[in-house]
Amino acid sequence: MKIKITLPDKSQKIFDSGITCYEIAKEVNPRLSKEALACFVNDDLKDLNAPLTSNAKIRFVTFNDEEGKKVFWHSSAHILAMAVKELFPKAKMTIGPAIEKGFYYDFYVKKPFTKEDLEKIEEKMREIIKKKIPFERKEISKKKAQELFKNNEFKLELIKELETKPSLYYNNKFFDLCRGPHVPNTGYVKAIKLLSTSSAYWRGKSDGKVLMRIYGISFPKQKMLKEYLDFLEEVEKRNHIKLGKQLELYSFHPEAPGMPFFHDKGVKLWNNIMNYWKEEHEKLGYKQVMTPMILSAELWERSGHFKYYKENMYCLEIEGKEQAVKPMNCPGGMLMYKEKSHSYREFPLKVAELGVVHRHELSGVLSGLFRVRKFTQDDAHIYMTKEQIVPTLKETINLVIRMYETFGVPLDHVELSTRPEKSIGSDEQWELAENTLKQALDELKLNYKINEGDGAFYGPKIDFHIKDVLGRTWQCGTIQVDFAQPDNFDLTYIGPDNKKHRPVMIHRTVLGSLERFMAILVENYAGAFPLWLAPEQVRIIPIADRHLSFAREIGNQFFKNKIRYEIDDNQETVEYRIRKAQLQKVPLIIVIGDKEEKNKTLAVRTRDGKVKFGVRIPELIKYVNKEVLRRSNELSLKL
Repeated sequence: MKIKITLPDKSQKIFDSGITCYEIAKEVNPRLSKEALACFVNDDLKDLNAPLTSNAKIRFVTFNDEEGKKVFWHSSAHILAMAVKELFPKAKMTIGPAIEKGFYYDFYVKKPFTKEDLEKIEEKMREIIKKKIPFERKEISKKKAQELFKNNEFKLELIKELETKPSLYYNNKFFDLCRGPHVPNTGYVKAIKLLSTSSAYWRGKSDGKVLMRIYGISFPKQKMLKEYLDFLEEVEKRNHIKLGKQLELYSFHPEAPGMPFFHDKGVKLWNNIMNYWKEEHEKLGYKQVMTPMILSAELWERSGHFKYYKENMYCLEIEGKEQAVKPMNCPGGMLMYKEKSHSYREFPLKVAELGVVHRHELSGVLSGLFRVRKFTQDDAHIYMTKEQIVPTLKETINLVIRMYETFGVPLDHVELSTRPEKSIGSDEQWELAENTLKQALDELKLNYKINEGDGAFYGPKIDFHIKDVLGRTWQCGTIQVDFAQPDNFDLTYIGPDNKKHRPVMIHRTVLGSLERFMAILVENYAGAFPLWLAPEQVRIIPIADRHLSFAREIGNQFFKNKIRYEIDDNQETVEYRIRKAQLQKVPLIIVIGDKEEKNKTLAVRTRDGKVKFGVRIPELIKYVNKEVLRRSNELSLKL
């Protein structure tokens, strides 16, 4: 029997029934047969060795494709499980998925894996890889699967939930419950590295059994692994938790998990970010407000948050009435809007709030400033007529782009998320909201990706992703068009016809979580902030006690000109104090000796070691103020 196969270039070829995707790849493109990892048959991703018995459209995936990476890393997770079972036969396998970067596998074991255990497991994985053991898929009955895993309660739970016939993947005598697909054999993995271990709850539930998770990474080329490990090394150098301690910016304490403590320099950095934020918002006519931290359950019922978000909220009882700590600022902002009657002449009415919010996050996902329970959102709620939606969106998008560029983390890409399954509001409202977002992006000629069904429950949204110096992307700002909440809260304005109308509302953030954005900046600059952002701009180091008076005189002039400085008059050597200032990433270091005091000049050193002598104090003040004013992200002694 013959079958017709449509190839990715839309050409068609006739093959014998039973031919595999691998055999097709080898015939049409031998190089592709070496790079392909799996194959889409129509819309189903299958193993390369799966036989084709009917006409089909096929597309091969390689490591360059997201689907290919997932197949590769999930196959690597199976290799990890094979190695663990060989070395630790009593370990119970649970799940081993591919993740964004690499893979992990969770095991139930009596004692945690040690560093030495990981080294043995990794060596065993390399042995398995060299053997090029095939991955073979077999479908079996539920009863047979339950027999095979009768001593593994985790697999039995998964089998019970299956709605389709179970499938197993065999590698010689080893087998695991899995729907696949996988690479043809273990030899496809050319480079592998186990990265770390941690504990994890079964299925992420805090009342589940505690498992041991092993994380790993793998690649089809050794060179790719080296590049990735070099990248991880650079990421570790920029770790914002370590740098926060080193630079005395913030700290974390078990007495308040997920809630950072900001030190003096951290507050100064925060204020520098906020001063620029306020300046940009004042230019555009935003008003700034503050709303309470705790509001009644009735309000959260009305807004819909209790229905869609309550599990993430902190609730409490005050005088017999249920209250909740706000996870978002919107409902409080709408109460303030209703305080008085509004006219269309005020629109668009832009109201901003640097609101402190709390959201319940499981302790296992807390991560420095990136994932916290208490944070500040740079929220704004803009009220307008329907005709003002698109121009207001365009103004807001331009604000977002402009601020990211100033902070040195330019916009990378934009995503537009549409109506989710659980939502409030009418079909007409959602259609208009989505169309206006698309129109604004199109008129600004911005490329964007559509995320179907990923909008907020009250409206569609645009999400902004920035890119740091390591090429990592971060989602920060968001803009949401909302017709539903103005209905919920009966918001109105008086139109030109002197009648009441319903306003349209935009929710938006630029930086998102300020804590998270600060962490991004710390890692982007590795703590070496540009002069305008640095919490300490100048460190003054008097060589001896007799130079301290002149150092204080310089400091007074800096203070009058709003230059942030410190004097280090400790008794360590000058070289030690200079090194200390460099480690604390201070942009400018001034050393004061007899010559400087006599000539009333300065020896100015940058944190990377460049020195300029004979600098006049007014000259340095002018330079610093000029750099701050233009918010340059480069440090150069152009005096």
